[in-house]
Amino acid sequence: MSTPEIHPLTNTPQTLAHLAEVLIATVAAGGSVGFMHPVSPAQAQAFWQAALSEADAGNRVIFGAWDGQRLLGTVTLLTAMPPNQPHRAEIAKMMTHPQARQRGIATRLIQAAEAEAAARGKTLLVLDTASDEGAGPFYEKMGYSLSGEIPEFALKPHGGLTGTLFYWKKL
Repeated sequence: MSTPEIHPLTNTPQTLAHLAEVLIATVAAGGSVGFMHPVSPAQAQAFWQAALSEADAGNRVIFGAWDGQRLLGTVTLLTAMPPNQPHRAEIAKMMTHPQARQRGIATRLIQAAEAEAAARGKTLLVLDTASDEGAGPFYEKMGYSLSGEIPEFALKPHGGLTGTLFYWKKL
């Protein structure tokens, strides 16, 4: 296995198709990233088209982990914050394709997002993850502190409610 390349994604039809594939596979595997199963290709592409447009506008950075021509994972760094919060950013839509898990891809994606946040002068990162089968232990391993949990915050992709855990990290 080669080491995936991590870099910001650009708005191309190929990138859009790869991102849609990762989103669909993630949700099908139970990933709680704001969508219900099944996610249609049109729904996934519409989401990513809007997100890539926001990246083009400088409001976020979408990172991808590539192994050759295959996108293995993605994470988004939301940088456009209200005027009273210019010091912080948010980690969102962390996804590793189910077939590419346990290879350190999520770690490298988070590290890239943190480095970009620091380069932009951000000193605080926040994120959330599902309580049931979410990535809480991973984020804690990466140095994020748990603020708390809101029970029954969202629906799981295949139905049923789950709480949401909120984390923060000072850079």
